[in-house]
Amino acid sequence: MAKRTDYPISSDAPRLRVGSRLGKYRLNRRIGQGGFADVYAATDTLLSTKVALKIPNSRWVTPELIDEFRREVKLTIELDHPNILPIRDARFIEGHFVIVSPLAKRTLNDRLAKRMRFELGFELMSQLLEAVSYAHSMGVIHCDIKPENILLFDDDWLRLADFGIAKVAQQTINGSGTGTLGYMPPEQAMGKPSTRSDVFSLGLIAYRLFSSKWPEYPFDWPFPGAATIRKRVHPDLIGIIRKSVAVKPRDRYADAGKMASEWEKSRMKAIRHVLRKRKSS
Repeated sequence: MAKRTDYPISSDAPRLRVGSRLGKYRLNRRIGQGGFADVYAATDTLLSTKVALKIPNSRWVTPELIDEFRREVKLTIELDHPNILPIRDARFIEGHFVIVSPLAKRTLNDRLAKRMRFELGFELMSQLLEAVSYAHSMGVIHCDIKPENILLFDDDWLRLADFGIAKVAQQTINGSGTGTLGYMPPEQAMGKPSTRSDVFSLGLIAYRLFSSKWPEYPFDWPFPGAATIRKRVHPDLIGIIRKSVAVKPRDRYADAGKMASEWEKSRMKAIRHVLRKRKSS
C-alpha cells in the first residue's frame, strides 16, 4: 500500500511547553495527561477566549487515525445538545493534531474529591442522563462514560465529553475493545457494547455519587458502601441504580432514555426522603 502523504504529520513538530504558543493558542497549563494525549488549558489570543486543547502524542498520529478522528468529530458535531461538549475545531497546527473544545472549570472526578449534597448529585445525574439519552436516540453509544469525561462548567452545568475520541484512543493503544477498565460492564470488555453498556456505566456513576464508593469487578450486589446508600437514598432510587448495574445486559434498562424516565419519576420521593432524614438527624 502506498504511503499516505496528504496529512502534515511531522516528527519535527516543536515540543509543547506551558507558556508557549501553538498557532493562535497560548498554552496556559496542562490539565490532563495520558498515554494517548495531553490536554491543555489555553487562550485563543485572537478571540481572547479560554479553550481546552486535546493533543494526541505524535507517535499515535497516523493518516488512518486522522481519518477515524474526522469521522468521530463529524459524529460529535451532529450531537447538538446542551449537555454534550462540542468540538470547536480539529486540525493540524505546526505539526500537532489539535482538538479544540470549551474549557470547563473541572471534571466530575475532581468534584468527587469533596462531599456533595444529595440534591446536587441528583441534578448532575439528571443532566448526564439527558446527554446520554439524546445520544442513544441518535443511534450513538458513548462507550467510555467515566468521571474524567464528565465536565463541569459554571452553575454546575454538566457536559459529557469524548464521544468517539476516547474510542479511537482505546482502539489505537489497545488494538481491541473500547472503554476504560473498571467503568464498563463485562460484555463491553469482550467487544460487544450496546446502549445497555452505557446504562451500566451510568449506574456505576450514580452509585459513586451517593455512596462515595466505587464498585469493582465482578460487580456483585450489594456493592461496598451499601449501608451508606441505604441510609441516604430512597428505596426507589436504589432500585433504579441496582437495575442499571445488573451483570446481564437484558436485566438492565434498554437505553439511557428508559433509565432517565424512571430517574425523573423518583425525583420528588428521593428529595423528600433526604429532607426528612435531615430533619430527624
